[in-house]
Amino acid sequence: MSPRRVPVSRRDRPAKPPLSRAGAVAVAVQIMREEGLERVTMRRLASELDTGPASLYVYVQNMAELHGAILDELLADLRRPDPAVSGEGWRGTLIGLLTDYTRVLLGQPSLARSVLALRPSGPNYVHLVDALLGLLHAGGVPVAQAAWGVDLLLQHATATAAEQGVRSEAVDAQDEQDAFVEALHDAGDEDCPNIARARDELFSGTGEQRLSWMFDVLITGVSTVAVPAS
Repeated sequence: MSPRRVPVSRRDRPAKPPLSRAGAVAVAVQIMREEGLERVTMRRLASELDTGPASLYVYVQNMAELHGAILDELLADLRRPDPAVSGEGWRGTLIGLLTDYTRVLLGQPSLARSVLALRPSGPNYVHLVDALLGLLHAGGVPVAQAAWGVDLLLQHATATAAEQGVRSEAVDAQDEQDAFVEALHDAGDEDCPNIARARDELFSGTGEQRLSWMFDVLITGVSTVAVPAS
């Protein structure tokens, strides 16, 4: 007679943590930071969460929405400006906020390229838009110009991060840059008099200086150029 099998309680098995949008996004961010955005797939995410890919679509409809949610998670650490900022301080604060946003995407170039084609709508992104509008308002920028300007400023910041990311990942990027610099230095004064005039300035300044100057120029344009009449 075979010995009676001792039943094992199912309660001894570790319970799965409940699925949630926040949990899925947190795991996606972790995978991206450790392995890159390309490794963040629904199948991989489902595996990490011990579920099926179909279950995740309850929380994120597609990869575009997931990328937007990842961006929003990263923006949670963005410093929010003092809403009472006024006087000359608004411009420097605005440049600082845009620079911080750009740095977030510079750290994740693949995400920057994805965000170019997205229209993020997460709460942290919405707060970012509100903060930019508030700073432009503090600078006396008319509402319509500020509204159009926010789109321009964020688009340029995102495109800058995406472009730098492409360059940093390209194998021949440095060789191409060196060839470009050499071509401009070798350009004849008579054939290219405008290059000759600006030759010493074409590659001057640090990346940080150029980024701040770029935002300063854009803000000046947003502040002074009226939107076309409807």
